[in-house]
Amino acid sequence: MKRIFTAIALGFSLPLHATSLQSLAEAPYWLSLGHYQADSFGGWRSYVDDDEFFLAADGAHNPASELAATLEALREPAELGNSHPQCRFPARTRWLKAQLALNDLPTPECSEYRDWFTDVNPHSTVLVFPAAYLNSPSSMFGHTLLRIDQPDIDSHNTALLSYALNFGAFIEGDDNSILYAWRGLMGGYPGLFALVPYREKLSEYNRLENRDLWEYRLNLSEEETARMVEHVWELKQIRFDYFFFDENCSFRLLELLEIARPGVQLTEHFPLTAIPTDTVRAVKDAGLIERIDFRPSRERELLGRAEQLQPEEQVWVLHLSQDPGQVDDTEFLALPAERRALIQDAAFRLVRYHAGTRDRGDNAQRSFQLLGAINRNPPPALTTMRPPLPEEGHESRTWQLAAGSRDDRAFADYALRMAYHDLNDNLDGFPLGAQIEILQLRLRQYENNHWQLQRLDLANIRSLTPRNALLQPWSWQVGGGLERVPGKDGDTPLVGHLSGGVGASWQLHSDLLGFALGTGRLEYNEDFSATFSPAVGFNTGLLWRNPVGNLTLEATGDYFHNGEIRRRLSLNQQWELARNLGLRLSAQREFSHLASPVNEVKLELRWYHY
Repeated sequence: MKRIFTAIALGFSLPLHATSLQSLAEAPYWLSLGHYQADSFGGWRSYVDDDEFFLAADGAHNPASELAATLEALREPAELGNSHPQCRFPARTRWLKAQLALNDLPTPECSEYRDWFTDVNPHSTVLVFPAAYLNSPSSMFGHTLLRIDQPDIDSHNTALLSYALNFGAFIEGDDNSILYAWRGLMGGYPGLFALVPYREKLSEYNRLENRDLWEYRLNLSEEETARMVEHVWELKQIRFDYFFFDENCSFRLLELLEIARPGVQLTEHFPLTAIPTDTVRAVKDAGLIERIDFRPSRERELLGRAEQLQPEEQVWVLHLSQDPGQVDDTEFLALPAERRALIQDAAFRLVRYHAGTRDRGDNAQRSFQLLGAINRNPPPALTTMRPPLPEEGHESRTWQLAAGSRDDRAFADYALRMAYHDLNDNLDGFPLGAQIEILQLRLRQYENNHWQLQRLDLANIRSLTPRNALLQPWSWQVGGGLERVPGKDGDTPLVGHLSGGVGASWQLHSDLLGFALGTGRLEYNEDFSATFSPAVGFNTGLLWRNPVGNLTLEATGDYFHNGEIRRRLSLNQQWELARNLGLRLSAQREFSHLASPVNEVKLELRWYHY
């Protein structure tokens, strides 16, 4: 109470034009500085989950109390130095001084903050989007971070000297991928902001994970960028809740952009989920993007160079990457100089691609030898075609409405998928052969108004990455949830399952993938004598990118230890009617030892939005 009375007393001494403390506490910018959101049951709550961020005991849910406590703290003695509240909260200090004409405050030196701010030297801002990377649970939806550039970024090409502003889960220990995904979904990790040299992040994403990078230069002014950075100082080592789908890296960065440019509304578009591509689209729709640059990954550059080589030349690439001394081999020197130049360059790129997985010293020696050969016989410049912009793909949430028949029974399906893409969905902005489906609910209405839960997918992820002469990635899939399967007497019991598989994919043509995976399945089925039953099986098929959309033709089989055999043939063709609208024809035939073969066909309208 003492702090509130002190603040009220200060309020009486303000000029007549000063804003009242209550209205100031409800100002959008003050709410942004405290990361407040309206509580579902009235009042406010802050996304910040750290008492160190608040000066009032109830500051996490009372913006007015936090404002009063801040006004009192700003008048503490300047002798406190770097621990003075003005030094801890420069963004709050600057804004309150401007709003309330506080010209008589103490002036602590704040040397730590000023040295840090001078080192960062903020001038402009770039939103960086490392593309999706399915083999890392934290990155399978992509990621966003901000790059803070210095004044000479364009004239001196000093991007590598910039700082990267990142928000991510703080992980203590060595959680495996499955545990990481689960705790990330459930909010089991705190989230922290980190400001690190951009070259470190560039190395992490572009080299180790071989991910394309999209750089969206924002039209923030130097003042707006500085305003955002001064608030970042206030968030040093401050913990937030972290949730994989909503309070994540992308959502937190939108909050910072609202600090940089007061009045822009970004976070309000994401009440349930914040998928990185959707947040990039929101930034673009808000008119914040000035220019877009693309940095291809090492993998993309390697494959781009390899496309120019014949199969026998790609064999030479493998030989040289293992033994660069073969550049002086008589048989190799017999090749035309221009072909040798391409082969040597591809071999060097292959060595760099494997830089994170091989002995560093041996790798550096191979690179040095190949660079010498390249300098003696340089190849032409490599031109990498820029893929479609990720934000130009379909939006992440999907409503589905279908009509069809299962043998002689007509039905309608109503479905919602929270995120975000399958093999047949509209492809622009997504890689062919990648599927990430999270939280999909499907209800079915048969004739005579008979309703049933058709399926509930917790996750359904597939990575069909083609193998080639130079790279040999594995293809894999994993899924789990509830689904209907053929049962006794024509019934379709709802069973729980966990399933997965691993195998290989091949590029049969520029727009045609073939794949074959061995699979495993654990099923809870009350029709079985042992309700938990394992199975092994297969999943093979074709994925064709055709003129109207995507087509999949698949055959699957599960062979249970109790003798049950279940097989399915399916075909799916999607017509891409618009960016966020698709029409899909699906047909399948199911075989089971427990039932007669069943045919199902349906036509489905799919609407994508966020």
